[in-house]
Amino acid sequence: MKFYNALGPNPRLVRMFMAEKGMEVPDPIEIDILGGENRRAPYTDLNPGGQLPTLLLDDGTALAETVAICEYLEEIRPEPPLIGATPEQRAVTRMWTRRIELNITEPLANGFRYAEGLAMFKDRMRVIPEAADGLKAIAREKLEWLDAQLSDGRPFIAGKRLSLADLVLYAFLDFATGVGQARDPANKHVAAWFERVNSRPSATASLHPAAQAGGMRA
Repeated sequence: MKFYNALGPNPRLVRMFMAEKGMEVPDPIEIDILGGENRRAPYTDLNPGGQLPTLLLDDGTALAETVAICEYLEEIRPEPPLIGATPEQRAVTRMWTRRIELNITEPLANGFRYAEGLAMFKDRMRVIPEAADGLKAIAREKLEWLDAQLSDGRPFIAGKRLSLADLVLYAFLDFATGVGQARDPANKHVAAWFERVNSRPSATASLHPAAQAGGMRA
């Protein structure tokens, strides 16, 4: 396998998933996302969507969505289970991952792309600058909602076990702090959850060297 790697929360969450699995990042190939290398050939011949990361399998299959990549890694390395060891656990993880992506990380990311990241993204995708504040507000409101859900004392989003849902949210919240979307300290349960995940060795191991050098969290 080969792993097409870059700065950013999406590659980081997959690296963190691998670290939690005890897996090495396979043959990492660095893509210059700041220079737009991911938006042109030859990278787009591999991944027409131009996203990062991409996991290239030995048979030539290119997996290019973070959840799909993590699902595949779970299949080939079931232990420790980060999606679930039973049908019920897997369903709960997928439910929470879906909620996190639709309600928090997607509006958070687009809020960044349409505002602080506008110079980088305006020539790469359709941007809606006038939507940025509203998208950021949606992410904040849903984090408040999540804070209430976590008030039941569960240590992780899907319950007592660390799961993919935690890694997705953590990677984006850690990134967001450095790009104008700091976490609200009033969300005490989210804050406690964040510190639990942040203290895991995988949180440090998954940081990109260029991000560390620049004081970023990606």
